Amino acid sequence: RMERDAAFAQKKAERACLRVHLREKYRLPKSELDENQIQMAGDDVGLPEDLQKMVAEDQEEEEDKDSILGQLQNLQNMDMDAIKEKAQATFTEIKQAAEQKCCVM
Repeated sequence: RMERDAAFAQKKAERACLRVHLREKYRLPKSELDENQIQMAGDDVGLPEDLQKMVAEDQEEEEDKDSILGQLQNLQNMDMDAIKEKAQATFTEIKQAAEQKCCVM
């Protein structure tokens, strides 16, 4: 029974460790309960392998997003004049369509 309780406490501490990690990542308030569970397990608690993989995958996704943001910053190299002309043409089309509808009424 003591082994089972120790294993249960270890699992609870591992989950608490994951919650602490996520709270730090998303800048959420800390939880004393999680910190107490980690301390009761002996402060040498790490994330289980499957949770480590999940965290690693999450970090990879964020790095990909960061690289996409990096690509978006390179939009400065685009032809702004062509974009302005396209926007102006679209605006003109919308304006003409609105004027036609107003004449019908």
